[in-house]
Amino acid sequence: METGLAQERILAERTILVQVRLPSSDVDERDPMGELRALAETAGVTVVGEMEQNLKVPRGATYLGKGKVEELAAMVQALDAKAVIFDNDLSPSQVQGLEEAIRCKVLDRSELILDIFANRATTRQAQLQVEIAQLQYTAPRLRAMWSHLGQVTGGAPVGVGTRGPGEQQLEIDRRLVKSRVDRLKGELDEIAGRKQREVQARRTEHFTVGLVGYTNAGKSSLFNALTRGGAFANDQLFATLGTRVEQWNLGGGNACMLSDTVGFIRDLPHHLVASFRSTLEDAVHAHLLLVVLDVSDPRAETQLEVVQCTLDEIGAITPERLLVLNKSDRLDTLSAREAERVHPPSWWLERHPGAMSVSARTGAGLDALAATVLDRMKGAVRTLRLTVPLRDARTVDFLEKRCPVQARDYVDASVTLTVDIGRRQVDQLLSRGARFDIEGVPANDFVRTQWDPAPMRPDRGAPPHERMVEGW
Repeated sequence: METGLAQERILAERTILVQVRLPSSDVDERDPMGELRALAETAGVTVVGEMEQNLKVPRGATYLGKGKVEELAAMVQALDAKAVIFDNDLSPSQVQGLEEAIRCKVLDRSELILDIFANRATTRQAQLQVEIAQLQYTAPRLRAMWSHLGQVTGGAPVGVGTRGPGEQQLEIDRRLVKSRVDRLKGELDEIAGRKQREVQARRTEHFTVGLVGYTNAGKSSLFNALTRGGAFANDQLFATLGTRVEQWNLGGGNACMLSDTVGFIRDLPHHLVASFRSTLEDAVHAHLLLVVLDVSDPRAETQLEVVQCTLDEIGAITPERLLVLNKSDRLDTLSAREAERVHPPSWWLERHPGAMSVSARTGAGLDALAATVLDRMKGAVRTLRLTVPLRDARTVDFLEKRCPVQARDYVDASVTLTVDIGRRQVDQLLSRGARFDIEGVPANDFVRTQWDPAPMRPDRGAPPHERMVEGW
């Protein structure tokens, strides 16, 4: 057995999709198999059949009920299927039991997603993350893989001192898996450390905005429309597995750094979430997150809930979140039947005040989005007198280029600028280590005693410059 324990490729195979719906299942009632079908098509398989079953609890040995297993076996034979994909997570024994019963390869939802990620990973970081997730997923399944070698020849009893080749091979494979995971994690930690330092430096120098959302919500298309572009955009799930960062010009000499991140999905394998945590560093530590939602998708409401929960899971609880209703142009092209399955922008705006309706394809709403982000970047704006040492040319240049200047007063080795400045801009200067006075008071003291905290969601923590001092 190879140490990589690579997943079998399922490219172009004739495949049957199976979904067992439990009371706790969270699926789109209007098209329960829609997402699994899209995942399968993304993986490149040919879907030749579908099967559903409602159960209160899954059957232990085969997950499906006995009658459905027999029906599935007949369907596999009739349709000449080479693989069966479940929209559920199966135990190793259940996979083994199903394969014996239907004489066909069986994959569960997690294995399918891992296969897609493995096929799409192009950067070294993404490749490491996917392989670690694959190995962690495969490790508990090793016993089932070697069950056929569990007997010792000659009829001797299996026990202490008489373990067969299957048990020996199992231990060898487990050691190989653990050793390789440890090596891969060490390499990934080095990359993640560099990534974290880059994110911290970028956050100190700039206002940072992250695009997050469900897979195929149009994040990369929106990223390309707002910046110089360069992100791979395609109408398929998980088109982006890495993070791309570009400058976004917000007007008036102001700009922020915009990052495009990997998309989320329902029931994303937890090993994969853990492995991709470093890739999502930009989202975790951004000043603002644009939660991009495909408003033309009937599953949009569920998708938004998945995104919000995943953001909380990865620790992205500090950034403010702004809902962006993307693909609004598609609503006018839907048929009457399709339109019944989606919520109009007015429905979303009623439930999420402040949400922005845009179209990455046509450009509609992008100027308004930039203006809103600029307001968030500046925070509450006040007209104040800032006294800055002339030797600090960087701070003077920041104020001259990004804030309307009402007056200038040069005294000895300093300049006092009367400017319209936002609270977040002051925080940005302080996070850079700038030393200046506001209305004759040291900036840190003025902010703490005379200016309300920068606008943020409840329990969002200290302002950026204070978080930096505390060793963020």
